[in-house]
Parts: sequence; C-alpha cells; structure tokens
Amino acid sequence: MSGPEDAAARLALLEDRQEIRDLVATYCRAVDRLDLEALRSVYTPDGIDHHTGFDGSVDEFIAYLASALPVLDGTQHLIGNHLAEIRGDEAVAETYGTAVHWGSPADAASLNWTSGFRYVDHLVRTEVGWRVRERWAIREWAVTFAGRQFVTADQQQRGRDSAEPLWDALRQLRGEHGGD
Repeated sequence: MSGPEDAAARLALLEDRQEIRDLVATYCRAVDRLDLEALRSVYTPDGIDHHTGFDGSVDEFIAYLASALPVLDGTQHLIGNHLAEIRGDEAVAETYGTAVHWGSPADAASLNWTSGFRYVDHLVRTEVGWRVRERWAIREWAVTFAGRQFVTADQQQRGRDSAEPLWDALRQLRGEHGGD
C-alpha cells in the first residue's frame, strides 16, 4: 500500500513530465509561428543547440532561424512519442516528430520537404521551470514533395503573424485587448 508521500511523489513526477512535454510543444509552436521570444524562453541562458548543419549557442541558433525560416512560406512541427527520465533537477527527454516545410516555388525541393526527427534534450529545472540546456535534433529521414502540392497558395491559411486566429483566441481567453 502506498502512502500520501508516494502519491505526492508520483503527482510531482507527472507534473514534471507534462511541463517538459509542454516545453517541447512550445518550441514547435515558436518555430512555426516565428516567435523568437517564445523560442528563447525554452532554453537556459547558456543553452546549446545541435541541428543538422548547425552547432552553437541558443542565441546563435535563434539568429540562424531568424534568417532561415522567413525563406519558407511555413513550417509545421508535429510531435509524437515522448519519454522523459527525471533525476532531481535534471532530465533527459527524447521526442519523436515530423516537420513539414513548404515554400514558393512549389517545385523547389529545398523549400518543400518533410523530415522525421528526434529531439534529445538535456533539461534542467530553473527558477522559472524546466528549460533545455542542450538539444540534439537528429534527422532520421527526409523526403521532398516538390511539385506535388495540390493546394494552391491562395487556398493556404498562413498563421505566422498576430492576425492568426490562435493569438486572437488567446487574447480573448486572457482578457487582453488587441488585434481587430
């Protein structure tokens, strides 16, 4: 039989795991929405990122993305399997995902591709919650869909600016004013 201490410890572990998963989701949303401030909030001040073709500090990574992402019309990062092993104030998480990238012209392979990836994150608990100290983004596979899009540019609904419905819904939920 488990006592209240065991239940409290299990609940704390579940809360930590959920906070870490939410942190990964925040990263994905921040990249897809070009929200560099939210992206920065995912990492510790001395954070390090290792992506395909990039190794450096979080500040260098954000500068890299700030120039690379606007070339695309959009991205969509979807996360799936997620495991986190937590030991005190440190954790390692592995998250599987798929990232879709699209751009114009639609037949440009370098702008229209999808990859399967894993994020391997070394995380630490800080005063403001869990943060990524070091990330390895491991590309498992990639495929292009250049020239195969059947949705035209005028049929796509882009959501990278403050007019996107998500931001209006969040402002309303939070009782904030802004937008239209």
